[in-house]
Amino acid sequence: MSGEQRIVVAADGVTKRFGGVTAIENLSLAIAEKEFFALLGPSGCGKTTLLRVIAGFEQPDAGSVSVFGVDALAEPRAAKQQIAWLPDEPVLYDKLTAWEYLEFVAGLWGVNVKTARTRAEELLRFLDLWDNRNERTEGFSRGMKQKTALAGALLHDPKLLMLDEPVTGL
Repeated sequence: MSGEQRIVVAADGVTKRFGGVTAIENLSLAIAEKEFFALLGPSGCGKTTLLRVIAGFEQPDAGSVSVFGVDALAEPRAAKQQIAWLPDEPVLYDKLTAWEYLEFVAGLWGVNVKTARTRAEELLRFLDLWDNRNERTEGFSRGMKQKTALAGALLHDPKLLMLDEPVTGL
């Protein structure tokens, strides 16, 4: 078993409908550890919907999803703890500074204060936002908002990074 890679994400027979419109039909895939996986296709073909199903933000109408062996439908919280999700439109609280936003996110994930501060500083420095850490995000450019949201997504040190339209605004 030494040469085999562990499956990080498995989807089997996933179907998702919105009203009478089928966004995903009977989709199956397996993504192995250390793989880079991209979904390509025209607008409206179900890419974002699939990512939202894997991340636990949408329930499929049929099929199963697991993340690192955790049944994402039966144990959504445990599965979500493994994932960093960055949507194409960053969701920030405009009246918070970048630093306050990361403190807020750390609290949601239950990251202890000392670890959260260290990790937030590392991420803000890496993403070239350190000098803007005390500015409200309402004045940020789209790229700065995207980077702040990325820092928030990575703050709890997830095992899987899922990006929806990752270069939008950067």
